[in-house]
Amino acid sequence: VQLQAFGGGLVQTGGSRKLSCIGSGHGFSSHAMAWFRQAPGRERTFVAGITWSGRTFDGINTQGRFKVSRDNAENTVYLQMERMRPEDTAVYYCAARASFDSTVGTLPDWYVYWGQGTQVTVSS
Repeated sequence: VQLQAFGGGLVQTGGSRKLSCIGSGHGFSSHAMAWFRQAPGRERTFVAGITWSGRTFDGINTQGRFKVSRDNAENTVYLQMERMRPEDTAVYYCAARASFDSTVGTLPDWYVYWGQGTQVTVSS
């Protein structure tokens, strides 16, 4: 599976942004998907994830503000970001792993495939 992330850009504090990640190759629907983010000098951290069946999991710092979803017909996973804050500024990555588990990993090492990242900057 190859992944491409889109939708980054400049957002004002309190604003919204929607990221997309398109997968190519076979078996997208059998993959767990996730979004991570990485700010300069910081570790890559879990933002949100979704199982093959659509069960979602939120990261601690974005719970209630960000929502992950997927459209298997379009081989796409989305991250809808609301009420954004300057500390949300980071490069956002999508990731995938073939899995029929009822949960997703929250550490980067669990994932096999990665997109190239898209920069999101929230102005104060």
